[in-house]
Amino acid sequence: MEACNAVEREVDKVLLKFGAINDHADTTLRDLINHIESLKNELEEAPSNHELTPGQVQVLKQAMTKARDTVQRLATDHRELHSTVSKVGKAIDRNFIADFASTSREDVFSGTEKTHLLNQVICQHFYRQGMLDIADELATEAGVKTDEGRKEPFTELNYILDCLKQKNLEPALEWATKHRDALIAQNSSLEFKLHRLQFIRLVQQGSSKQSEAITYARKYLTQFVTRHEKEVQSLMGTLLYLPNGIQSSPYSHLLDPILWLDIHDVFTKEACTLLGLSVDSPLSVCINAGITALPALLNIKQVMQQRQVAGIWSGKDELPIEIDLGKQGRYHSVFACPILRQQSTENNPPMKLVCGHVISRDALNKLTNANKNQFVSRLKCPYCPVDQNPEDARLIYF
Repeated sequence: MEACNAVEREVDKVLLKFGAINDHADTTLRDLINHIESLKNELEEAPSNHELTPGQVQVLKQAMTKARDTVQRLATDHRELHSTVSKVGKAIDRNFIADFASTSREDVFSGTEKTHLLNQVICQHFYRQGMLDIADELATEAGVKTDEGRKEPFTELNYILDCLKQKNLEPALEWATKHRDALIAQNSSLEFKLHRLQFIRLVQQGSSKQSEAITYARKYLTQFVTRHEKEVQSLMGTLLYLPNGIQSSPYSHLLDPILWLDIHDVFTKEACTLLGLSVDSPLSVCINAGITALPALLNIKQVMQQRQVAGIWSGKDELPIEIDLGKQGRYHSVFACPILRQQSTENNPPMKLVCGHVISRDALNKLTNANKNQFVSRLKCPYCPVDQNPEDARLIYF
C-alpha cells in the first residue's frame, strides 16, 4: 500500500504542475493574441498607401519579440513537465518489483493434458462473460470440444443480465417463472424482487397507472405475502401517495437505484447456484487470488535472498507463508490439527476420536506409537481423560 501511495504522490505532483502550466499558458497566450489582434485592427484601419512610422515599426518588432519569448518560455515549461513525468516511472520502478518469475513454477501447466485443461478454463470464462465469438475461436484453435448445451445457459444468462442493465425485467421474469420450483427449493427471493421492481415502475408513473398497479399486485404479489409480508405491505402503502408522487412519501426509498444493482447481483448468484456454478469464473478467482498473494510472495522472496535461505520453497502443495484472501476467497472448511499445528491434507486427513475430539491422522499415529506396549495399543485423548482404541477413530469430512 505504501508503494501505491508513493507513486500516487508523484502523479499528484505531475497533475498539479500540469494544471499550473496549463493555466499560465492559457493566460499568456490569451494576452498575446489580444495584443496582436489589436495591432491587426490598427493596421486594417490605416489607409492602403500608409507607410509605417518608426514608432509603429518598433511596436511591431516588440510584438514579434514578445511572441518569440512566449513560445520559448512555454517550451521550457513543457520540457520541465517531461522531467516531472519521468519521475513517475522511476517511482514505479523503485517501489514495485517487475520480476515475478521466482514466485511461479514453470511446470504447473507443462504437458498436453494440463494445457488442454487451462484452455478449457479460459474458454469457459469467455462463455460466462458473453464473449461467445472469442470463446468459439479459441476453442477451434486450441482443439477444445464444447457442447452447445454447455454454451446455451451462458448465452441466456448474459442476455438477461444485459436486459436488466437496461431495466428490462421481462426476460428475467420469464426465467424465474420457468425455474420457480428450483428457486423455491433453494429459498430464493429472486422472483419476488423482480415483481417488486415491476410494481414500483408502475406506481412511479403516478395515478394514471393506479388501476394497473392494483391489478398487477393482485395477480403476482399475493403469492409472496406469506414469505414477504412486510415488503408487500410497504408496496401497498405506496398506493396512498400516488396523487402527489411517492418521491416525497415515506416510501421514497423504494426508488433507490441500488435496487437495480441488487437485482443484477441476486440474479447472477441465484442463476449460478441453480446451474451448480460459482458466481465468479474459476479463471477470475485464480487471477484475483494471485494478485492478492503476489506482494506477500515477493516479500518472502526478498527475505530469502537476503538471508541466503534455500529449500524453504520446496513444497509442491504448500506455500512457505500463510496468505489471507478474505472471506470471498474461502470456499471450504480448513482443519488445523491442534496437536501438530498443521492443516490437514488428503494424506493427513482429520480423524474423529471416540470422545468427539478431532486430531490429524499423523498426530493419531504419533500418539499411538508413543503409548504402544507389548500387549495392546491404547490411546488417551490429549484433551480429555477418555482411554480408547486408536482403531475406533473415524475419518471425517468438513
